[in-house]
Amino acid sequence: MRKTTALVSGASIAGPALAYWLNRYGFEVTVVEKAPGLRPGGQAVDFTGTTHLTVLERMGILDDIERRQTGKTDWVLVDESGARQGVITGDFLGGDIEILRGDLSEILYSRTASDCEYLFGDTITALTDTADGVYVEFQHAPARYFDLVFGCDGIHSRVRKLAFGPESDYVKHEGYYYALAGGSHWEGTREGARERAETLGCNTPGRFAMAGGPKAAQMYVFASPELDFERDDFDAQRRIVAEKFAGMGWEVPRMLAELPLLDGFYLDALAKVSMKHYTNGRVALVGDAAYGGTLAGFGTGLAVVGAYVLAGELAAANGDHTAAFARYEEIMKRYTRKSDDASPGRFMAPRTARGIKMRNWFLGSRAFGLMVKYAENAKNDIDLIDYPEMAGVR
Repeated sequence: MRKTTALVSGASIAGPALAYWLNRYGFEVTVVEKAPGLRPGGQAVDFTGTTHLTVLERMGILDDIERRQTGKTDWVLVDESGARQGVITGDFLGGDIEILRGDLSEILYSRTASDCEYLFGDTITALTDTADGVYVEFQHAPARYFDLVFGCDGIHSRVRKLAFGPESDYVKHEGYYYALAGGSHWEGTREGARERAETLGCNTPGRFAMAGGPKAAQMYVFASPELDFERDDFDAQRRIVAEKFAGMGWEVPRMLAELPLLDGFYLDALAKVSMKHYTNGRVALVGDAAYGGTLAGFGTGLAVVGAYVLAGELAAANGDHTAAFARYEEIMKRYTRKSDDASPGRFMAPRTARGIKMRNWFLGSRAFGLMVKYAENAKNDIDLIDYPEMAGVR
């Protein structure tokens, strides 16, 4: 009997994580990724609490992540004169364990590359869901049938657009944008390092600029209505950032002068994905494609847990995708509901001087400790099933 074939779109975090579990349960897995290869570096991502660490341990990658984790970084908030106004602690920002996105992607890829087919430099152009499978057309590779297709391709998911409808139906702009430029300035041994570091960030109403740290060499957050720009026109995007931060004090003039010289530039909206269903026929979405929230602090953990749950439910249902998809939606809808409360834009770049002052006061208050505890509880608010090992899914 042939194995159940699965196509996974996206080779960042959710995709290789899902590929790992599907392969372990006996699926024949193909991963397609539009980039020509793995993306190195990138911003730091984190895991918090028993649920996240248990999944990583069951995958056999927790030790690898600990060896390559970053150190804790406190964000020291200053005004335009450089005077210290408040601190967002690295314990809140970095969770229990933090790692650069590219390093995590490399670890996940290394655990799947020998058993799964990877198609780099390609993308899905059409999906036709039939009673017997999904007919998939690619930009470069020959068209072929798969039993199941999984969209693990981020908040701007191509699979979601093809199988569910236009992005505007599911992605809500939160009134802010963020930009990252250059590689992370985190420095350490990258061998279990736990050094404590500081990075500085400056606020004016509706604007936040940070130099260095685990996210990137430069990071910007700014309030704005929806902007119209080409996603591959990085020069135009840099000009947007320069215009939005013109006239700001502190180190911002130097940062803007250096901005055209930095590679790895990325500009996007702070947005949330809201969907009634994560599955449609033989297609399912995982991670940011289904329940993403930019910079909200939940994304990587949700992606890894979602991949574990979806593959586990398919194994438990012996490959019956209809039953498995229903269970996956039931479990993940409950787990993701608290992440909808996160509002990183308003927290990082309050729109008024009074809002900045109140935020800085809040950081030193008991209420902030309660918010941290709430976030930790939300990331562990799931009964993590120990799914059965299976020789293979037919």
